[in-house]
Amino acid sequence: MSFLASEEIENARQQGLDVSFGDFSENIPTTCIDWKSLPFGTRMAIGASALVEITQIGKTCHNKCAIYYKAGDCIMPREGVFARVCRGGRISCGDPVVVYK
Repeated sequence: MSFLASEEIENARQQGLDVSFGDFSENIPTTCIDWKSLPFGTRMAIGASALVEITQIGKTCHNKCAIYYKAGDCIMPREGVFARVCRGGRISCGDPVVVYK
Protein backbone atom coordinates (compact mmCIF):
# COMPACT_ATOMS: atom_id res chain seq x y z
CA MET A 1 0.00 0.00 0.00
CA SER A 2 1.17 3.55 -0.53
CA PHE A 3 1.01 6.80 1.39
CA LEU A 4 1.56 10.39 0.31
CA ALA A 5 1.50 13.53 2.43
CA SER A 6 -1.47 15.75 1.60
CA GLU A 7 0.94 18.66 1.96
CA GLU A 8 2.86 17.37 -1.08
CA ILE A 9 -0.34 17.23 -3.11
CA GLU A 10 -1.07 20.82 -2.07
CA ASN A 11 2.49 21.85 -3.06
CA ALA A 12 1.88 20.35 -6.51
CA ARG A 13 -1.32 22.39 -6.77
CA GLN A 14 0.54 25.55 -5.80
CA GLN A 15 2.96 24.84 -8.65
CA GLY A 16 0.02 24.99 -11.01
CA LEU A 17 -0.86 21.31 -11.35
CA ASP A 18 -4.53 20.38 -11.46
CA VAL A 19 -4.24 17.33 -9.18
CA SER A 20 -6.54 15.67 -6.68
CA PHE A 21 -6.23 12.97 -4.07
CA GLY A 22 -5.54 9.67 -5.81
CA ASP A 23 -3.98 11.22 -8.92
CA PHE A 24 -0.55 9.98 -7.83
CA SER A 25 -1.99 6.49 -7.21
CA GLU A 26 -1.48 6.85 -3.47
CA ASN A 27 -3.75 4.63 -1.42
CA ILE A 28 -3.80 6.82 1.67
CA PRO A 29 -3.13 10.57 1.79
CA THR A 30 -2.02 11.75 5.23
CA THR A 31 -1.46 15.00 7.08
CA CYS A 32 1.18 16.01 9.62
CA ILE A 33 3.44 12.96 9.18
CA ASP A 34 7.08 13.64 8.32
CA TRP A 35 7.57 10.54 6.17
CA LYS A 36 11.22 11.27 5.41
CA SER A 37 12.10 11.05 9.11
CA LEU A 38 10.75 7.50 9.43
CA PRO A 39 13.14 4.60 8.78
CA PHE A 40 12.29 1.35 7.05
CA GLY A 41 10.59 -1.01 9.46
CA THR A 42 8.61 1.73 11.21
CA ARG A 43 5.19 0.40 12.13
CA MET A 44 1.95 2.35 12.04
CA ALA A 45 -1.53 1.60 13.29
CA ILE A 46 -4.37 2.77 11.07
CA GLY A 47 -7.86 2.97 12.47
CA ALA A 48 -8.87 0.50 15.16
CA SER A 49 -6.98 -2.60 14.05
CA ALA A 50 -4.82 -2.31 10.91
CA LEU A 51 -1.03 -2.40 11.28
CA VAL A 52 1.48 -1.67 8.50
CA GLU A 53 5.28 -1.47 8.24
CA ILE A 54 7.27 0.90 6.01
CA THR A 55 9.21 -1.02 3.37
CA GLN A 56 10.22 1.67 0.88
CA ILE A 57 10.39 5.43 0.45
CA GLY A 58 10.11 6.56 -3.13
CA LYS A 59 10.09 4.28 -6.13
CA THR A 60 11.56 3.93 -9.57
CA CYS A 61 9.17 5.29 -12.15
CA HIS A 62 9.38 2.71 -14.94
CA ASN A 63 6.38 3.96 -16.89
CA LYS A 64 5.88 7.68 -16.89
CA CYS A 65 2.43 8.44 -15.49
CA ALA A 66 -0.10 10.97 -16.76
CA ILE A 67 1.07 13.46 -14.11
CA TYR A 68 4.64 13.22 -15.42
CA TYR A 69 3.54 13.90 -18.99
CA LYS A 70 1.34 16.76 -17.85
CA ALA A 71 3.86 18.42 -15.54
CA GLY A 72 7.24 16.99 -16.47
CA ASP A 73 7.59 15.60 -12.96
CA CYS A 74 5.94 13.23 -10.49
CA ILE A 75 6.38 13.37 -6.73
CA MET A 76 5.78 9.69 -5.93
CA PRO A 77 9.36 8.62 -6.77
CA ARG A 78 10.59 11.09 -4.13
CA GLU A 79 7.72 11.44 -1.68
CA GLY A 80 5.68 8.25 -1.85
CA VAL A 81 5.95 5.81 1.03
CA PHE A 82 5.20 2.13 0.66
CA ALA A 83 4.27 -0.35 3.37
CA ARG A 84 3.33 -3.97 3.83
CA VAL A 85 0.24 -4.96 5.75
CA CYS A 86 1.16 -6.73 9.00
CA ARG A 87 -2.41 -6.97 10.27
CA GLY A 88 -5.43 -6.19 8.16
CA GLY A 89 -8.46 -4.26 9.27
CA ARG A 90 -11.16 -1.94 8.08
CA ILE A 91 -9.99 1.65 7.60
CA SER A 92 -11.98 4.74 6.70
CA CYS A 93 -11.30 8.34 5.72
CA GLY A 94 -10.39 10.31 8.81
CA ASP A 95 -9.04 7.33 10.77
CA PRO A 96 -5.93 8.18 12.76
CA VAL A 97 -2.51 6.97 11.66
CA VAL A 98 -0.37 6.34 14.74
CA VAL A 99 3.38 6.03 14.16
CA TYR A 100 5.28 3.73 16.53
CA LYS A 101 8.91 4.74 16.98
